[in-house]
Amino acid sequence: MAENLKPNDNLDQKDPKLSKEELAKRREEITAFYKDNIPHLEVQAEYEGLLAIIEKSRAERMQAQMFMAQQYAAQKQGVDPNSEEAKSFKDAMENAAAKVD
Repeated sequence: MAENLKPNDNLDQKDPKLSKEELAKRREEITAFYKDNIPHLEVQAEYEGLLAIIEKSRAERMQAQMFMAQQYAAQKQGVDPNSEEAKSFKDAMENAAAKVD
């Protein structure tokens, strides 16, 4: 209905003017079209929001895994277990475990 309407549709017709009744009818059709689509858009917005939450969680998990891998590699290279890096790694591991629970 409204998707077929273009701003210049009336220019190709013999009489480009619409009566008040025709304008009112057209407005009602367009308004009905938009109102009919609102439930679909709400579902889509909810879907997109859930996808964003999932992507954020994945990014946080990936970041934590990268951090842990870097810290583990540093420890394998002889990092002192009592160093600031080792403490940071331990804290990160505990925070990651807490987020999983």
